Amino acid sequence: MSSLLELVRAGRTAEVVGLLDGLTDAERRGHVAELKELRKELRKEPWNSQARRAYPALHAAGAACQTGAAGAASWLAAADMRWSGASPAVLLHVLGDREADWLADVAHRLAQRPATAWVPYELMAGLVRLAGCAAPTTDAYVRGWAEHVHGSWQCGGTLLDRLRKDPHLVPLVGALFETDDIGGRLGWPDHDGPDSWTGALAGLTAEGVLDRRRTVDACVARLLRGGPAVDLRLFLRLLKALELSRDEERERIADWLALAADAASPVAAHAQSVLAALALDGELAPGRLAEMSGAVLFRSEKKLVRAQLVLLGKVLARNADAAGELLPAVAEAFGHEDSDVQERALKLVERHLRKADSQELRARLGSDAEQLIPALRARAARTLGVDPMPAAATVYAEVLPPVPEPVRLSPAPRTAVEVAEEVGAVLASGDDVGAFERVLDGLVRHAHDDWAALAEALEPVVSRQWWGGGDTAFAHRTDDYFSPSHLGFFFPSHGLDLLLATVRGRVRTSTLRRAVTQETGRRACVHGALAGAFEARLWEVAYRLATKPLPLLLSTPTWSTGLLEPDELVDRLDTYRRLGAEVAAADFAQALLRVRRSDRAAASAAAERAAALGTAEGARLARWLTAPEAVPPTHGRVTAGSRILVEYGDVPELCDVGEDFPADFQPLARPVDDLKRSRGCPHWDAAIYAHWLTLLPERRELVAARLLGDLSDLAVNDDRGTAAILPALAESGGEAGDALRLGLAYGLGARHPEDRLASVDALLVLAARGQLDAAGLGADLGELVRRGAVKPLRLAESARTAASTGAHGTVWGMLRHTLPVLLAELATGGGPAPARGLGELLAVAAECAERSGARGELPHLAGAADRRGSSRLVSQARRLRAALAEEVAA
Repeated sequence: MSSLLELVRAGRTAEVVGLLDGLTDAERRGHVAELKELRKELRKEPWNSQARRAYPALHAAGAACQTGAAGAASWLAAADMRWSGASPAVLLHVLGDREADWLADVAHRLAQRPATAWVPYELMAGLVRLAGCAAPTTDAYVRGWAEHVHGSWQCGGTLLDRLRKDPHLVPLVGALFETDDIGGRLGWPDHDGPDSWTGALAGLTAEGVLDRRRTVDACVARLLRGGPAVDLRLFLRLLKALELSRDEERERIADWLALAADAASPVAAHAQSVLAALALDGELAPGRLAEMSGAVLFRSEKKLVRAQLVLLGKVLARNADAAGELLPAVAEAFGHEDSDVQERALKLVERHLRKADSQELRARLGSDAEQLIPALRARAARTLGVDPMPAAATVYAEVLPPVPEPVRLSPAPRTAVEVAEEVGAVLASGDDVGAFERVLDGLVRHAHDDWAALAEALEPVVSRQWWGGGDTAFAHRTDDYFSPSHLGFFFPSHGLDLLLATVRGRVRTSTLRRAVTQETGRRACVHGALAGAFEARLWEVAYRLATKPLPLLLSTPTWSTGLLEPDELVDRLDTYRRLGAEVAAADFAQALLRVRRSDRAAASAAAERAAALGTAEGARLARWLTAPEAVPPTHGRVTAGSRILVEYGDVPELCDVGEDFPADFQPLARPVDDLKRSRGCPHWDAAIYAHWLTLLPERRELVAARLLGDLSDLAVNDDRGTAAILPALAESGGEAGDALRLGLAYGLGARHPEDRLASVDALLVLAARGQLDAAGLGADLGELVRRGAVKPLRLAESARTAASTGAHGTVWGMLRHTLPVLLAELATGGGPAPARGLGELLAVAAECAERSGARGELPHLAGAADRRGSSRLVSQARRLRAALAEEVAA
């Protein structure tokens, strides 16, 4: 062992540096191989005391002994020495005697690495200083520079003072405008003083240190490029701090037009204000203003649209000659989704039409007016002096999505290699129930046919798991991890891990036996019955893998919904009979719960075949298939604060055969009391819900009842993600009762857009299947809004999204039962809360009534429509009343 290596191992960095100072390049190259070997050795246990002691010296020695720039940069930025490496000062010392070009090459190579490589800025900047080269303008270097300059307050002076002294200021500031996600680093503090980035850059521009034109152009270009909101806020602040002159604003009219049309709302609002000032001063031609209006009036932000209409009104009042060009631009707002915007635009046309009156203009405006709501169309016809536009001759047709068809699952993978590939895919993606069931069946089949081949094929997958390495010291830890007392509950990925660990021999048979035979009652939460049945089957499969492998799973579903065809189950029981295999209790119980009984003819024919098998399981299946149609369990509603929940009693059909089910399946027959949810419920990941639903594919109401508390959290506690189960519930079988309807109501009032969208999907699926109780759902929504569980604005967004698909009749059928509850509350002065957002809900209802041709009286609507003022609530109540009272064309 060389003296250098001894010093490195001992961690004597100072002596290593002294020794390296006296070595020639050839001698340094001679040490590279042994240093690499030491690095490889330390990688095996990087956090032990020896490694932590040696790494700083190794880092410095390796960098100094590399004679190529690429090798030196790679060594300096090595991930294994990132947290225990030498300080930048030491590294700069050992590299300081190299040629300038070599140092510049290393600096630029380090700067080209991603910011996540965490190369110290001090090291890169020090190399740039030693080399006397231009500073890199890469993402990593610019971010490091920005943080360093802003964080160097100990050096004294303001940020403006420190930037003014930087020799590389101009190129690095230019690079700031090209760096993505930089706003979070530069946005604090949020004022524009000399210690903020916006104030400092504006000050340097005013001093002439930074070229003003170049800075303004870069700022505008950055806003045009778009990006994260935090970046746009920063550069918009900077643009405002630069205080552009009127000449500078006039030079960039094309940029303001582009920003007003397509930029994020705050940026578009600034561009709109600049263009407005130019227009009011007569410095924006009417044609350009019309171009701008066409883009802005197409936007969804009502504030921008209303501001644009105000601007057009001011310009028309000042310049009568512009009416010919601007009134068609005003008419662009006739197609806006907000009827208040439509009315504002029509008022502008009414006020200024005489300034540019011509038959050609009237005809053009009359064509645009066809987009107005019915009440405004008649008013526009009178204003324009044209024949009233007739009501649409076509009969309204509701547009609903196609009824979803269940997907038949493919057979289990044919080879062990295919099983391994699909297991890896399921572990990576996780949520596909059909894929999970297929690989589960594949594991069982191939473990029965050729255990050794399966174990060999699974090796690449197993080796990637935390417990799958070659170190046998992990064996006892794996068994402890999968013991019921430790794991307690698991998700699908845990279930696959359990089976893989069983195949690998990492779980003791005694552990699996204990899991299969232990007493139930571990799960006190409302999900316990579903979780217990799901887990019992996986524990049983693992136990049988280790003791008496099953030839196949009886309970693998035929369809993606979890349903199992009765003929297919009979065929599988026949296979068991021929092989003399012992049926697994949980597997068979799950198969019975999944087998399709809704087709009584098919069930009866399969029952005859099952009885002819002459086995106990065949006879039991025959009785199950021919049992009388299920009687729904008794249920009732309960309230908890602002929530409405559902309680279910015993499930008669499951109670009748309950004693024949394994212990972990029997709680499925017991009452559901959601008020007794455990605070320590461990089932926080909604990904498991789809697997629970396939436990009872023809009894979705029982699953929905156990998930109702979680679904209510979407609206009440602003939780996220639970609504993903609602479309699957809508596609499943069985009664769509109170629990599903209330769960859907909470989803429509969810805080997060993705949850509301999933709920709308479920709403449309139920409507397409003819299973939506629109009146009941509407009444539930009214009560939940009244109680404060659902916010009207969120419900309005969901209703608008559903209506935009063409389901106006469905949405109206729902809202016509929601609104009377809220309007009655408003009429009796029940409080201001129901009135908030009620105007938006009325707007959606009015549009749906207009589109679907709904007519008739709506309780309490007249009281809202007759109120004084022109608030959103009042105007939309009047609009809805007019739509419902409109005479049907003969």
